Amino acid sequence: MPVGKIIKALSGFYYVLYEGHIYQCRGRGNFRKKKVSPLVGDTVEFKAEKQDEGYILSIDKRKNEFVRPPIANVDQALIVTSAANPEFNALLLDRFLVLVEAKRIEPFVVISKMDQLDEGRANDMKVYQQMYESVGYPVILSAVNDAESMEQIRAHLAGRTTVIAGQSGVGKSSLLNTIDPRLSIDTDEISKSLGRGKHTTRHVELYEISGGLVADTPGFSSLEFGDLQLEQLPECFPEFVQVQDDCKFRGCLHNKEPKCAVKHGVEEGDISKQRYEHYLQFLEEIQNRKPRY
Repeated sequence: MPVGKIIKALSGFYYVLYEGHIYQCRGRGNFRKKKVSPLVGDTVEFKAEKQDEGYILSIDKRKNEFVRPPIANVDQALIVTSAANPEFNALLLDRFLVLVEAKRIEPFVVISKMDQLDEGRANDMKVYQQMYESVGYPVILSAVNDAESMEQIRAHLAGRTTVIAGQSGVGKSSLLNTIDPRLSIDTDEISKSLGRGKHTTRHVELYEISGGLVADTPGFSSLEFGDLQLEQLPECFPEFVQVQDDCKFRGCLHNKEPKCAVKHGVEEGDISKQRYEHYLQFLEEIQNRKPRY
């Protein structure tokens, strides 16, 4: 049986890419009995008499999966945040980075709309770029008409399955359209009354772009740390992981414990004070989370 990859799910149909052709398939009934739903990104075995009459027979084991957006087997996350309109928000960026780290997915960051800044704010973004790169995250400062930044983004996409994430209005669809004009993904003006963008993307779909597959998604509709355990949070900050073995206590949460290497790093200026403050906010949020039954 042929083995392909689901690149789109819409209205109960799954569109499977196999040897350059797309097959429209339905899921078999036994998936429902097992409470398993095929996801975009799944590697599947399928059977098809014609291109529009196929059935998915089995789903390969996933290396990761998201619930919102519903997608599996992601290699990396392109997190788009804007320098302006909406304003750059480091707390929101750190929240995205934690959610991606929790899934063991490599992130890289694009700060869009750099062309809308004056020199002072542009320098502020360069300081953020240096700080995040010191943590280990690639950061690209981007403008839609900047060919060099677009080429850098294309190089990151080659040969990988990438999910694109970021709040509404930061220019995710515009970015993809610039990288590959064949896409013509719907974009929308910023909703001025709300100060944020309207959701223009309606379903999850993988596009072949720059030698890789890129998911333009309806956004991470849940930015809550629903499944993240307290002890997992420090592991989502790479700069904490680098020094945690020097903490006095094993399993240190880097909060009120004495002789904490992370707190020492913040005091010495080796760890970003702002990132650490965001960590404490997330820690409190998880501690105060209502239990699910």
